[in-house]
Amino acid sequence: MAARSHRRSLRSRRAAVVCAAVVAAGAGAGVFVMNANAGTVDLYHQTLAAKDGWASSGTGTTGGTKADAAHTFTVSTRAQLVKALGSVSDTTPRIIKVNGMIDANTDDSGRKLTCADYASGTGYSLSAYLKAYDPATYGRSKLPSGTQEKARAAAQAKQGKNIVLKVPANTTIVGVPGTNAGLTGAMLQIQNVDNVIVRNLTFAATEDCFPQWDPTDGDDGNWNSNYDSVSLRGATHVWADHNTFTDAPHFDSANPKYFGREYQIHDGALDITKGSDLVTVSRNQFTNHDKTMLIGGSDTDSVGKLRVSLHHNVWKGIMQRAPLARIGQIHIYNNYYDVTPLNGYAPQYSINSRAKAQVVAENNYWKLPSGAKAAKLLSGDGTGSVKGSGNLVNGTVTDLVAAYNAASSKDLKTTVNWTPALTAGLEASAGDLPTSLATTTGAGVLN
Repeated sequence: MAARSHRRSLRSRRAAVVCAAVVAAGAGAGVFVMNANAGTVDLYHQTLAAKDGWASSGTGTTGGTKADAAHTFTVSTRAQLVKALGSVSDTTPRIIKVNGMIDANTDDSGRKLTCADYASGTGYSLSAYLKAYDPATYGRSKLPSGTQEKARAAAQAKQGKNIVLKVPANTTIVGVPGTNAGLTGAMLQIQNVDNVIVRNLTFAATEDCFPQWDPTDGDDGNWNSNYDSVSLRGATHVWADHNTFTDAPHFDSANPKYFGREYQIHDGALDITKGSDLVTVSRNQFTNHDKTMLIGGSDTDSVGKLRVSLHHNVWKGIMQRAPLARIGQIHIYNNYYDVTPLNGYAPQYSINSRAKAQVVAENNYWKLPSGAKAAKLLSGDGTGSVKGSGNLVNGTVTDLVAAYNAASSKDLKTTVNWTPALTAGLEASAGDLPTSLATTTGAGVLN
């Protein structure tokens, strides 16, 4: 059954840790998804509607809707969440209700953990690391190795053991309405499992205490971090809906520079890699972030997979990768892109199609500030395709591919090898998206 909207007052969806990042909203419409064969279902048992993007394909995406009472949990601490998730080898359906904001950088007793706690006992120190791998003495031809690199990797692994939360198959994770629910400092890892639903959560401040210096990355080297807020790796039938993703409260503009490069502590917001397939990403807000979404982690990721639908999302203050798509069949429709610089995040491009990706982008809306050019909204390597139609730039229908190709030496192809069929909820016009999506997307909207 198609989604239905109900007018109501929008509850506050800001926790202290993300107050700078969540888009302010007044009264708005909450979007409720129905089971195809039933009436209204409570939030925790809702399943992806028929034909709602790639995740509805085949068996569809039902998450933990069949969970019994023994596998229905309400959690408010990291320790409780870890226990509720259990083992990734246990495929018993489960529903996890997240009550409030959970800080992943806490121990089992709830004590706050810092970067110094993770570094303790490893021998790592940033000053020693910088001294050991200064390009002036270490050079730029090889990755760091030796004592301090081993210590950095050990400290990073120690943090990862605490903040990486592994999700088993047949799981629904939903924020409890009215509790400002979410995860701060966490990486939700959905790896080699099927049938997962993630909804109504704010993902904030996913930060790597120990980025690695790579002098061979690009012309000048780069600092690379290790944790995405949500990471799909070899996952299938995943529905991510009505979530908010943000770097807040620490924006990239506050990052120092070492070796002349930004000390980047953030990685992806929601990355879909390593042969993940049949994914629907709907009605989320992506804000205040740089490298936001990878679809395909390399040019040889997984041919025949990486089928992803992105619809009715808001992208605001996003520098790049909204998304960066490789190989797969990706449908991008009814999204709203506001490419006005925000909190130091100056957008570079929105959609990048490369490694023979087959992207259909239709009926999206871009808001460009004065001086910005439509030719900069797309990107590619000369092998990817974008079939575009009905896309608006500041309210005017614009051929984004033609604009890009006119200014680029590596043209995007304009034909694709597939036709989207799973398009429930597709709106024929993008004109109302800036208004309608302002109050119907992100965490805190659902009842």
